[in-house]
This record gives sequence, structure tokens and C-alpha cells, in this order.
Amino acid sequence: MFQKNISLKLYNTFGISAYAEYFVSVSDISQLKKVIAKHKDIFILSGGSNILLTQNIDKPVIHINLKGKEVIKDVDNKVLLKVNAGENWHEFVLWCLDNDLGGLENLSLIPGNVGTSPMQNIGAYGVEVKDTFHELEALDIATGKIKSFDREACNFGYRESVFKNIEKGKYIIVNVTFLLTKKEHKINISYGAIQKELEKNSINNPGIKDISNAVISIRQSKLPDPNIIGNSGSFFKNPVISIEQFEYLQNDFSEIPHFRISELFIKVPAGWLIEQCGFKGKRLGDAGVHNKQALVLVNYGQATGNEILSLAHKIIQSVKEKFNIDLEMEVNVI
Repeated sequence: MFQKNISLKLYNTFGISAYAEYFVSVSDISQLKKVIAKHKDIFILSGGSNILLTQNIDKPVIHINLKGKEVIKDVDNKVLLKVNAGENWHEFVLWCLDNDLGGLENLSLIPGNVGTSPMQNIGAYGVEVKDTFHELEALDIATGKIKSFDREACNFGYRESVFKNIEKGKYIIVNVTFLLTKKEHKINISYGAIQKELEKNSINNPGIKDISNAVISIRQSKLPDPNIIGNSGSFFKNPVISIEQFEYLQNDFSEIPHFRISELFIKVPAGWLIEQCGFKGKRLGDAGVHNKQALVLVNYGQATGNEILSLAHKIIQSVKEKFNIDLEMEVNVI
């Protein structure tokens, strides 16, 4: 069942040449349960869009390749849609649009698979997965049993869930159920970039496909295609700081962009901080910072995971020294 010494270069969007000592791709839950019954100390690999491999993997690597979609409830304006974990996220979003199902259009063109979307509560342009999330089913590695998690049990936060902290490594997500709209879609154009893109195309009354097309255009204009340049999208989280710290920073950096998230806290774009430290477009060997979006670290070809990680640490140190802000990596370092 397992293959030996398999390159993971095609299984991670950074294109890092790490190897799995043992590798298996599973396409149904029964197969997954059989593998789990024999191997407890494992490495789970899905779309590979949120990992940085810095070493070879000496434990069994299980690639989650579960496919399929199923409408489990269809009432009035709402649809409950169960989607298996191995479905490509962007292809799934496009399928929803083709079927006039709304709620995910702002999350177009995000790399990765459906199963990992709730793990880090992926988000973009004013929308997060938790906004349409209903529940998920996950395989308990210790017992081999399937357990359901509703929104409360997932404890979603900013790029966070229980699967990234207290339940990390304990479960394998096998499917996710979303609550989507069939009509009277709630359009979210709160981000100025979307409004500008719609205005540029003379769209005054946008539908969900218009929103998706705008998001795709914006992302393509500033984010590299992982199929061309290895990357994992946003490498760092946008830091959240106190109002007091923000006002102090404004004394020296009056133009600092920001987004107020509460009466006490402000979110500051990590990309702007990194750019101010002189890293935008910087390249150290084949590890670099993208020249259009400083939030994205890239592999120009032969960079190792450790070389990219070293660059990330240099950025973190520089931002800390200049702004006294601690950047946190969004990517999982292996």
C-alpha cells in the first residue's frame, strides 16, 4: 500500500524537494481507517498549500485525496452542502458559482483543499470560512472513530481553530459542510479593492460571479501563481496591536495603514511592515520576497525550506526592531 522514498515536491505549493520515507494517497474513508489502524505516528498531507518543509519526513505520509460533494439539505434560500476534504478549494468555489450558490465568492483563488480550509479559518476580502461553516467530520487518529465538530467546537479565530492548537495532530478532517445561499445572496464589497475593480469594469449591481471575478483579478495582479513560482500565499498573519501602540507608531509613521477591529485593537498589514523594512522584492539565492506583495515568500526554483525559513526569521527580526511588532507565521513549518 505504501510507496517508498517519494518526492513531495509536487505535493507542496512551495515546491520544496523533501522526501517521504513512506507515502500513501487515500481516496476513501475505509482505506484511511485501515491505514490509521496500523499507523498512529503519521504525517497528514492535503493540498500542501500551508506548509514549509524543512526536512524529509521519516514517518508515514498520508495524502488525503477524498473527493465528492453532496447536498444534504435544501430548504427555501439555504443549502447545506457536504464536501469531501480532498476537493481543491478554488475549483469547489467555482462549482458553487456555476450552481448559483453564494457565500464563498470572496474566497476565490485561495490555494489548498477543502479539508484544510477550517483548520486555519481561511479568509480574504472581508470573509472567512467560519461565516458559511456549518460543521465538519474528522477521524480521531487514536480511536479510528468519526467525530462531528460544529462551529462552536471549532473555536474559530483569526487564522485559527482548535485543529491548530489544542487538537493539533489528533484528527484528520474528512469532510466539511457549508451553509450557502441559493438566492438573495449577501454581497460583500467592504474591501475597497473589490469596489475599485468593479468600478473599473463598470459593474454597478454585482452578483456573486462578479465578486469572484474581481477577487481573482486582484489576486492575480499581486500574488504569484504557485504553479509558476513556489509559494504558500500569505506567509505571515496581519498583526493585531493595541490602540495605544498604534497611536505611538503613528507619531513616527503617520501613513501606516490600518483596520480597526474593535475599540481596543487595530489590525496592521504585515505586507506594509515588511515593505518598510526593505524586503519587498529581496532575494537571497532562490528564496525571496515577492516583488508585488511583500507578505508572500517565494521559491524561485531550488530554495530549501530552511533557506526560506531563514529569510522569514530575518524579516521577523527586522519588523520587531523597526516597529516593535511581533510577526507570526501563518504557514506551518515542518
